[in-house]
Amino acid sequence: MTTEQQLREEICQAGRSLYERGYTVGTAGNISARLEDGWLITPTDACLGRLVPQQIAKVSREGEWLSGDKPSKTLLLHRQVYDRNPEVQGVVHTHSTNLVGLTLEGVWQPECILPPITPYQVLKVGRIPLIRYCRPGAPQVAEQVAQLACEVRGVMLERLGPVVWGRSVLSACFALEELEETARLWRQAAVKPQPLGDSDVAELCEVFAARW
Repeated sequence: MTTEQQLREEICQAGRSLYERGYTVGTAGNISARLEDGWLITPTDACLGRLVPQQIAKVSREGEWLSGDKPSKTLLLHRQVYDRNPEVQGVVHTHSTNLVGLTLEGVWQPECILPPITPYQVLKVGRIPLIRYCRPGAPQVAEQVAQLACEVRGVMLERLGPVVWGRSVLSACFALEELEETARLWRQAAVKPQPLGDSDVAELCEVFAARW
């Protein structure tokens, strides 16, 4: 079983990796992980590239701030995902450039921000719906995400960035990276590619136990 200290180090490692490769900038974004007695979450207004393990906030299951720096203002959103989906062990939120840019230009569909254009998008990410703009930390966003926590692997917050969850912090990071790269491919294409056909998507889901 992963210890609390190991999870703290994993969050720092993930944050540093995302920051160094430009998936997040400045003090944008946050990362959390489930504990047996609560959650760990990055502090508010912290740079993900410069985190240290003891800085990570620890919060009880009741939402009480126990240790570390002040928790991110998106704590309620993270808690809703964990409460609704017991399989989730890590949640990652960034302000990734291509995904935010996509919401400014106009997503493919509100129910699915990008068409299924690559097989690994289908396998690793799945359908990602759009959550219309509300201020950062708005409780109504957390309520909307809660309704989707068991249906999809993440959501896209309009003008803010993706929130992606998984069975570990790193698995959530990998899915987020795949999503951001798919958005980059879509935005850079001079002629937009046709989506994979319904039968192609169905085959991927059947063979690899994926969900779209």
